[in-house]
Amino acid sequence: MSEMQIRASDADRELVTQQLQRAFTEGRLDQFELEDRLERALSAKVQSDLVKVVEDLPADTPQADDVVVLETKHDELKRAGDWAVPRRLRAVSKHGGVHLDFSQAVIAHPVVEVELDLKYGSAKIVLPPGASANVDGFRTTYGTTSTADVPGRQRPGVLHVVVTGETKYGALAVRYPRKRWFTQS
Repeated sequence: MSEMQIRASDADRELVTQQLQRAFTEGRLDQFELEDRLERALSAKVQSDLVKVVEDLPADTPQADDVVVLETKHDELKRAGDWAVPRRLRAVSKHGGVHLDFSQAVIAHPVVEVELDLKYGSAKIVLPPGASANVDGFRTTYGTTSTADVPGRQRPGVLHVVVTGETKYGALAVRYPRKRWFTQS
């Protein structure tokens, strides 16, 4: 079964209606279009119905004051457990690695942008189950980029992480938490 054929939840419908209302206040939709799309969103049965309602509208754009910058030269940057995730996160490291674990984090935004500026380090991003990630904007010269079984397209109602930036000699791994007895994510 395709992800677009999964039944839509009330939370999925609510996110789409909020996006439609924002588009109306920005002048992207007139009153008639808003009413028509709200009716289609509230009666959507599957994810593809919701995507069709908002496919011609821009995704949420981050505000400049929602950017957090993390920097190190030689140590590992690590965020895990119960932490507040900003809308935009920029991680800069010359020789160290970056480990961002979103699986238990408090995430108030449907889309989180992560910019990685790594010279010789690697990055690992752990997502909550069901989340998606787009890594098309990340470049590596001599390393690898791995997303395992993480979908790349945004879906209504779940976290979507957009990863951009570059590394020269490091790698990027995006995955879900592993279920092991004696190790952390």
